[in-house]
Amino acid sequence: MTTSTSGPRRRDAAGTRRLLLDAAQHRFARNGYTATTVRDIADDAGVNVALISRYFTSKEGLFEACLLGAVDELGRTVTEDVTLDQVPHTIAAQLAGPHTGQFPNRLLLLLRSSGDERADRIRLDILQSFSERLAAAAGLRAGDPDREELVLRAQVTLAASFGIALLRASTALEPLSSAGRDDLLGPLQDLVGGLLRRP
Repeated sequence: MTTSTSGPRRRDAAGTRRLLLDAAQHRFARNGYTATTVRDIADDAGVNVALISRYFTSKEGLFEACLLGAVDELGRTVTEDVTLDQVPHTIAAQLAGPHTGQFPNRLLLLLRSSGDERADRIRLDILQSFSERLAAAAGLRAGDPDREELVLRAQVTLAASFGIALLRASTALEPLSSAGRDDLLGPLQDLVGGLLRRP
């Protein structure tokens, strides 16, 4: 008779990696990069700390992986071919969709400096790229004389969207906290239209 080597202590690689990413995302967002230790993350995930080195090489590598997860999230919010009329719908869907629990943590990661130059460069590049996508949805093209103003307006839109997500996650401010997708859509259409629509 053979005995199974699988059991509650054994996890598949993808599952363990996901546990570590979720735990790290929460810790980095809440405590910041410097105050978070790899042991904190491993303990939160319920795995051996050595697995961080196995799957992510280092704390910096894990932080970078969390940032890339935030990139994917934002990439789904505003794709390169999105139109300006679609932007409020996609932002509202992210703010009030089924996965909103992780969304504020991903946003906080993009707002926190890590102290690691490479990770911070990635973070700033992500925010810049997303701002330019929003500006492109508003009609920004190569050589546009209004480029700086359009990118600034896109960054203000981005900042307002982040603020909405963070307030919804961290306060019981009503009716914002419990507003659904349809409730948010009207104000977001006014916000995006007022900031990004060219005359």
